[in-house]
Amino acid sequence: MANIKTTEKTILGKFLEMNGGYVCDFSNNSFAKFFTETVGLDIYNDKYLRENYTGSKANRLKAFWELESNQIVANLLNEILDYWKSQLTIGIDGYNPFNLVLYDECKKIVKRLESEYQINDANALIPNSPEESFSLLAKSIQESIKKNELEQALDRLHTFVVKYLRVLCAKRSLSCNKDTPVNALMGLYTKYLRDNEIIESEMSIQILGSSIKVLEKFNSVRNNQSLAHDNQILNKEESSLIFSHICSMIQFIKSVENKIEEIEKKEKQKNIKHKFMDDEPTEEEIDAAGDAWIQMQIDIALGK
Repeated sequence: MANIKTTEKTILGKFLEMNGGYVCDFSNNSFAKFFTETVGLDIYNDKYLRENYTGSKANRLKAFWELESNQIVANLLNEILDYWKSQLTIGIDGYNPFNLVLYDECKKIVKRLESEYQINDANALIPNSPEESFSLLAKSIQESIKKNELEQALDRLHTFVVKYLRVLCAKRSLSCNKDTPVNALMGLYTKYLRDNEIIESEMSIQILGSSIKVLEKFNSVRNNQSLAHDNQILNKEESSLIFSHICSMIQFIKSVENKIEEIEKKEKQKNIKHKFMDDEPTEEEIDAAGDAWIQMQIDIALGK
């Protein structure tokens, strides 16, 4: 159920001109098509027919608000608000003129809905290799996050983490193969960070160590409580918790990798500087440079 307050429903209803059972300038057919194209749902499904209410477009939209998640409702509202703004800006006979203040109030409602139950650090789920299948995987996960269908994406999230950590281990020359489980990959990477003194605090190492155990349990969730197999999938709340933890872990790893790359860059520059200082010119090179300079001055004097 979307968390829309009574006062907010009044504001939305006023802007979308939901009086008399109508919604904007939609016909039954265009209303159904709009829902299918924007959120992939059939608004004329019986579940949106509220008891003791008519099946008008306005009543179905109100039922949609009551039955669907914050994210899905926010996605629909974003689209329908922009649609109606464009229609009113063009100018339609029989409807109120475009009200910018009311439109902005509606957009604030959408923004609040989008912020609730949001997965922090979800943008961290970016592939760390150019493999096309990796990009498609990340894109599909982001789509599930956008639709608030986290419980349906747990198996894909698990696959993403496996691929992400495997790339990291290969990058750091850590021995693993395609059969190495995700928790073991995390163990290898954490050991690398500890052995090379990349992490500054023991507490951070302990947190990463706990992530190894979490990922071990993630194997079980993937196999027994996700769509990887014919399972009863995990509930939305716990799926959200898993997503939040994994995204935060990946975000931290990204920051650590940036730190390592900065260290490597400075070390490379240092080596180049030392090599330049160590390679002192020979007497022959000095004489040759002097002769070249003298010849250049003669050429200048002769106008060459």
